[in-house]
Amino acid sequence: MTVLLRAAALLGLLALGGCGGGHSVVSGATARANGYEGTARYTSCVPFARQATGISLSGDAWQWWDEAAGLYARDDRPRVGSLLVLRRTGRLRDGHLSVVTRVVSSREILVDHANWASGGLKGLVARGQPVIDVSANNDWTAVRVWYPPAGVVGSTVFPSYGFIHHDLLQAAR
Repeated sequence: MTVLLRAAALLGLLALGGCGGGHSVVSGATARANGYEGTARYTSCVPFARQATGISLSGDAWQWWDEAAGLYARDDRPRVGSLLVLRRTGRLRDGHLSVVTRVVSSREILVDHANWASGGLKGLVARGQPVIDVSANNDWTAVRVWYPPAGVVGSTVFPSYGFIHHDLLQAAR
């Protein structure tokens, strides 16, 4: 990828708006070339996470952490099949949900998620994307996320609540 294309992709990252908002459609070839599944159908992170995990909660992505209290196990340890919940910020007004597909190390996981892009790539699904824990206490409260069009882990640090696991709590059964 040329320096100009990387710069353009990084500028696109600056416009990243979380799980909501408008979208436009790109070709399947363009989507695949940028690390996304090529589909003409817009997918938000919330229904994608619900379908991928079977965790049935409601609200915007950032609201899932509180919604899970008393229903699902939550903590700061990633497990395959759990959800990483990013907090609501100025750049992520709806927060974000990612499905853990592999635990690489105590500081790196791979995730599948939808709608982690901007422009014509907004609303597409990316699979096997690295997320790095950059928190001071190795508790996943601060993460950096892979951005396929740039081919790098982004420089923005996103605050996280932690992980919601598929395990129903005893009281909720």
